[in-house]
Amino acid sequence: MDNKTVRHVLLVDDNDTDNFIHKRILELTDFSQVVSIKNSGKSALEYLSLTWQETPELLPSIIFLDINMPIVDGFVFLFEFESFPEDLKNRIKLVILSNTDNQRDIDRVVKNEYVDMFISKPLTEDHLPKISQLFELTTK
Repeated sequence: MDNKTVRHVLLVDDNDTDNFIHKRILELTDFSQVVSIKNSGKSALEYLSLTWQETPELLPSIIFLDINMPIVDGFVFLFEFESFPEDLKNRIKLVILSNTDNQRDIDRVVKNEYVDMFISKPLTEDHLPKISQLFELTTK
């Protein structure tokens, strides 16, 4: 496998089946040493805030974020993410992982300065080399 390993990936999606599949792909390909899951944008924001305050070295390297979630969706997450300290934002790469076919939504997220990539669900092993290259990840 040519993929390079990242220390920590965070999946943010309210769909348990998608989370299970995406986590297995990341684990089976050795893409990430740790894969965490948050089932809402709200819990992900709280997790990032708390981790930043208490153990910033444990922040995820990459966040795979779904757009369509109840209450705190991907757009609200991105809006709130902008208010985090620059140091935190610079440590994390954001990949939108969504099944939306709404071109307006896609255009809106890819124009966000903190979004590094958009991928249509499902995440597959074929996506991982491109992500590795984009983020210039180093093998652990």
